[in-house]
Amino acid sequence: MDKKQTGHESNQELDNETREKLETLPSEAVGEDEIHRPQPADEPISTVESQDLFRVIRHTVDRLEKDNTARGDLKILSRTLRELRYAFTVFRPYRRRRKVTIFGSARTQADHSEYQSAVELGRRMAGHGWMVITGAGGGIMEAGHRGAGREASMGLNIMLPFEQSANPYIQGDPKLVTMKYFFTRKLMFVKECSGIVCLPGGFGTLDEALETLTLMQTGKQMMMPLVLLDAPDGDYWRDLGTFMDKQLLKTGMISPEDVSLYKITNSVEEAVDEILNFYCVYHSMRYVRDSLVFRLKEELNENTLEQIREQFSDILVDGTYEQTKALPEEIGEPDLAHLPRLVFHFNRRAMGRLRMLIDFLNQSTAECPDDACGA
Repeated sequence: MDKKQTGHESNQELDNETREKLETLPSEAVGEDEIHRPQPADEPISTVESQDLFRVIRHTVDRLEKDNTARGDLKILSRTLRELRYAFTVFRPYRRRRKVTIFGSARTQADHSEYQSAVELGRRMAGHGWMVITGAGGGIMEAGHRGAGREASMGLNIMLPFEQSANPYIQGDPKLVTMKYFFTRKLMFVKECSGIVCLPGGFGTLDEALETLTLMQTGKQMMMPLVLLDAPDGDYWRDLGTFMDKQLLKTGMISPEDVSLYKITNSVEEAVDEILNFYCVYHSMRYVRDSLVFRLKEELNENTLEQIREQFSDILVDGTYEQTKALPEEIGEPDLAHLPRLVFHFNRRAMGRLRMLIDFLNQSTAECPDDACGA
């Protein structure tokens, strides 16, 4: 088939290639179809073709011309659209393979304990079939790719006047994207992954960690595990946790349940377990009309379902929790049609409690060993 071919046939070819690769991966590394994942997270499922959105984009371009938009503003919009289009194309063949994004300082040296932790983290996650996304530079970013190896690495480099060239473990790889804008890069970091681990770093790392927390707390990002990983003898994130407890939690600026949105640890093993355990029973989520739908890897027994109804009634607008089969509106994802559903009318505010519900689900089975959850 001609590689330049576009349309339905080339999409089908891509799907077949992806399916063949997925069959060789551990089941804990297989996620949902990126094409059908709503962005933002609270966007409902749509069965409508995308021609309406192409028309909106073209209309917006026409309006920009009629508005006599400044050239500098047009350059920002043009570069943004081109960057994202290319990044979407690069990531698309790997859309159902779960990925972990690793953040951390570009200045961390190879003999530092944080570097070694990132190497081990990348190695462990790749061993479970996951891919590792980093900013493609040196330090922690290099360490994550070094541990994962080239085949399991994806990079999102940034154009800076003083740094940074891509590290040798991703340089020249077709899975490397170089971007001009931080905001497009950060979008890809979070949009394309199923978990995030932050090691110690500078302003950029703090920005990435706190933005991820903000997106999850406000429901603008699918719920996912966020791990703040210190070195074995480090206290970087522990000190931040102390600050958040004192200055945010005690003053009422965040809710007590919001601390469930992240985990602080000094252990790579605990970081890996936190990520894999998150997908032990829980698989993914979708909004269908007014209901939130959890896709589950196994059916809940009646006792567990009753406990959920009793312990998590506070996050419902009305009704109760119902266990069902796939809803008709989810027809676009046939690969997930066999998974049982937990359907409920979520209030869309209590995101910390929603994370606690996911944790409860994942702890409800004895069939998920600590070192292989998600299998």
